[in-house]
Formats: sequence, structure tokens, C-alpha cells
Amino acid sequence: MEEIVVAALVRGDQVLLGHRDPRRQSYPDVWDLIGGHVEPGETPDQAIRRECREEIRVTIRDPRPVELDVGDPELRAQAFIVTRWDGEPINAEPDEHDALRWLRAHELVDLRVAHPTYARWLPAVIRAARHG
Repeated sequence: MEEIVVAALVRGDQVLLGHRDPRRQSYPDVWDLIGGHVEPGETPDQAIRRECREEIRVTIRDPRPVELDVGDPELRAQAFIVTRWDGEPINAEPDEHDALRWLRAHELVDLRVAHPTYARWLPAVIRAARHG
């Protein structure tokens, strides 16, 4: 089973998503959370911290694990809500994402996202992050 981690970086009423390059083999041309695979010997917490450093050059401070079912029995996904980090997110790996965007909940409705569950799950995550 493949194990991945994703981070929902929430700032105010927005969440950060990256647009996956259309040439990517897996999940091309969709908007996705920041994250990636858990490496051997890594915990999910260590993996999401590493992925955020690599992909957007931020050091996350408060990753809170939350449940996320992406509807794929071959994929185990651990999600984290993140509301505090050091640095300003930049697209440090343009081969992974060709764009980064801060999006409000209502903007997620018409986006092509990596997993259909994001459209329902992310607005709840934004609300939860805003209310502690």
C-alpha cells in the first residue's frame, strides 16, 4: 500500500494548493495539497515537515493530523492542518507544481482537484482551522 502525507496550509479563510504539472505521470493537471510519499523509516509527521521544506520552503510549526479518506484502497493518506509556519511559501519544485494558489472554500467547487473528496473536505478544514 502506498502511503502519502498532505498538508492543508490555512491562512485566514484560504488554503494553499499546488497545480500539478500537466506532464506529471500521476494526477496530472489537477490542484492538490502540498505533500508526497512517506519515505522508509519516516513517520508521517516527519514526512510532511520534509515535504513542506522541499516543495514550498517553509518550516511548519503546528501540523495537526486529521482524517482524510481519498477513496482509494491502495492509498493511505495522512492529512495535516497547518496554521503556523516560518517563511513565505514559494514554488520551490516547479517540476512538481507549475503554480501555487491561495484559494477560498467557494473557489474549490469548480476546480479539478486530485481527489474528489477534497471538494467536501477542504471547506470543513478551513472552518476548523479558523475556529481552533
